[in-house]
Amino acid sequence: MSRSLIVSVACLSLLCSTIVKADNIVVDGDLRISGSGSLVFPDGSVQYKAEVQGPAGPQGPTGPQGPTGPQGPAGPQGPAGPQGLKGQSGTPFNWTQATGAVSATPNTGYLANSPSLVSITLPAAPAVGDVVRVTGVIGQGTGGWQILPNPGQSIRSYGVSTGAPYSVWTARDAQRSWRSVASSSDGTKLVAAVNEYGGGGQIYTSTDSGATWTPRETGKSWVSVASSSDGTKLVAAVDEYGGGGQIYTSTDSGVTWTPRETNRSWTAVASSSDGTKLVAAVFYGQIYTSTDSGVTWTPRESDRVWSAVASSSDGAKLVAAELGGKIYTSADSGASWVPQVVPSRYWNTVASSSDGTKLVAVAAGEQIHTSTDSGVTWTPRETKRSWTAVASSSDGTRLVAAVSGGQVYTSADSGVTWMPHDADRGWNEVASSADGSKLVAAVYGGQIYTSTATSTFTSVRGGEYSSVELLYAGNNTFMILSSQGDLTAQ
Repeated sequence: MSRSLIVSVACLSLLCSTIVKADNIVVDGDLRISGSGSLVFPDGSVQYKAEVQGPAGPQGPTGPQGPTGPQGPAGPQGPAGPQGLKGQSGTPFNWTQATGAVSATPNTGYLANSPSLVSITLPAAPAVGDVVRVTGVIGQGTGGWQILPNPGQSIRSYGVSTGAPYSVWTARDAQRSWRSVASSSDGTKLVAAVNEYGGGGQIYTSTDSGATWTPRETGKSWVSVASSSDGTKLVAAVDEYGGGGQIYTSTDSGVTWTPRETNRSWTAVASSSDGTKLVAAVFYGQIYTSTDSGVTWTPRESDRVWSAVASSSDGAKLVAAELGGKIYTSADSGASWVPQVVPSRYWNTVASSSDGTKLVAVAAGEQIHTSTDSGVTWTPRETKRSWTAVASSSDGTRLVAAVSGGQVYTSADSGVTWMPHDADRGWNEVASSADGSKLVAAVYGGQIYTSTATSTFTSVRGGEYSSVELLYAGNNTFMILSSQGDLTAQ
């Protein structure tokens, strides 16, 4: 039960009486109050009200961590470490004259300066890293030179498949006005066309990767050839210097040919891998397609100055280039065409991967252009040069391109980077095997040249304008590091 208690105390600060009126008040000394109640002045106003304090509540959760403070200043730099070991001195390299048969010494260069053939045998017991160099002396080394390995040794040239250059390009056949070349997927069967002034050129075929060639058909102004993947079905186009010509097809690797379509100014042809679907372009005309290996043809698109065509493996995706215009693509075997957003150029050649996704195009005096989305977008590559031709491996990774009056260039990364090869020549056309390991390039007014990405040779020969550098890589193998001029490897 609650009670009221009144206590009289002295108010020291006010010098007056003070009344404490409280319920359950306990007065302890100088008005030390516990419990609940009120301190009331005589006029009845409340000056102080006390409440009973309850027990302390539980501790609240820990608050979030505050932000990290600023980093302190860096400490002083430690003392310098001890000096490293001194590197090994480089191997001295000497040059010596060679006029006859020579047994090579490691890390020596030989100057072939004889009117007779100079024969240089590689070192019999080389150490890994040893180098041998040979060069012809201009005006004196007219007899040329050859490099021979010892029994059990070999000479290898590593190409694009290993990231190194095609070191050896071998001249084939005779000097002719080569206009076009094509290859089977394995690079064994080749076909090449000659366009002599006045229409006197023939078609030539090879069944040994270009080592030997056989003339086919009669003299015409051949402008373009294409091959099925097995090299059995071929297609070739003729342009009789403005008078026009026909398309010709072969189903026996070029032994016999059948004329197709009518006379037109054909500029380019391409084939599906099975040789069933064909596409051909007319200069100042239309594009024509065939689905029966060239027996019948259907005109497509509009009259334009078409300069090049290429096809996917199944013949569904096509690409065509206009001289002084745009690049066009088709996804329905040529029934409809779409102009792509790429600068107008004097396009010379286009090439396609087997699935039609990766494309490459070249134009004279411009850069190489590549696409990885079937021609929707294009990226300029390399430097502006007089590009005349380009070819692609089936996966679009390995490319080869030619420069008129310049060199042959290869790429192992879909055109991002390029490496030059061989000498400056009037390169006019190139072709590639499906895996990019075998290449063929033609010189207008010169010879056909072949190169293999990875090859093993028993001899390498050159002339007074050529040179080569070989390095011993171990396991009885010498590698060709670099070369200049014409080399013949066997």
